[in-house]
Amino acid sequence: MFAVLKTGGKQYKVQSGDVLRVEKLAADAGEKIQFNEILMVGATVGAPFVEGAAVQADVIDQIKGEKVIHFVKRRRKHGSKRTKGHRQQLSLLRITDILEKGGDKSGVRAAIGAGSVSSVAVAAAAPKAAAKKAAPKKAAAKAEAPKKAAKAEAPATADDLKKLSGVGPALEKKLLEAGVTTFAQIASWSDADVAEMDEKLSFKGRIEREGWIEQAKELTKG
Repeated sequence: MFAVLKTGGKQYKVQSGDVLRVEKLAADAGEKIQFNEILMVGATVGAPFVEGAAVQADVIDQIKGEKVIHFVKRRRKHGSKRTKGHRQQLSLLRITDILEKGGDKSGVRAAIGAGSVSSVAVAAAAPKAAAKKAAPKKAAAKAEAPKKAAKAEAPATADDLKKLSGVGPALEKKLLEAGVTTFAQIASWSDADVAEMDEKLSFKGRIEREGWIEQAKELTKG
C-alpha cells in the first residue's frame, strides 16, 4: 500500500520501508514520529486530507543536503559579484507503517517542523497562560478603584468665586483646593495673607491688581 503525505510544504509518495529525506523535523535520531496530513491512501483521496489516516516513520538521522551555490553578478560600471553557499537542514526517515484509519488514536507524536512550536512547548505554556488569565489585571483594578475627582467640587456652603474679577473655572478650582470657599474669607485677608496666597498659587499680584478684597467685601454685603 502507498500513501501521499505532506510535510514542509512538499508532497511525498511513500510505501512501508522507504527511506526519504524531508525538511528538518523537531525530532531526535531513533525517535518515532507520525505524519497526519495524508492526501491519499491507496485509492482513497482526501478532501484535502484523509480522515484518520497516518504515516509513521523512524528518524534515522538529522543531516544536511548537498551544497547549493548561489552566484549573483551585476553588470554595471561599478558592478558587484557575490557567491553564497547553502546546505539545507534535513531529516532522514524510514517509513514503518501506513494507517488507513485510527491514526488519531495511535499515541505516536506528530511530526513537527523544526521551525514550529512543539506540542511540548504548547503544553508547558498552557498553565502559565491560564494563571495569567486568572490573575487580576492592573488595568481592571485601576478601573474598579475609586477615581479621583476630575476637579475640586465646591462645598454646599461655598460662594460662587467666579463673581470676582478675573476668576474663571480654572482659577476657582485653585482657590477651592487652597481652602478658599467664601467671599468672607477673602474680605478678611491681611497683607500677609495676600502675600502668602500670591506665593502659594503663583498669582503674581493679581489679588491686589484685580481688587479682590474690596470686591469680596461688597459681595458679602449683597
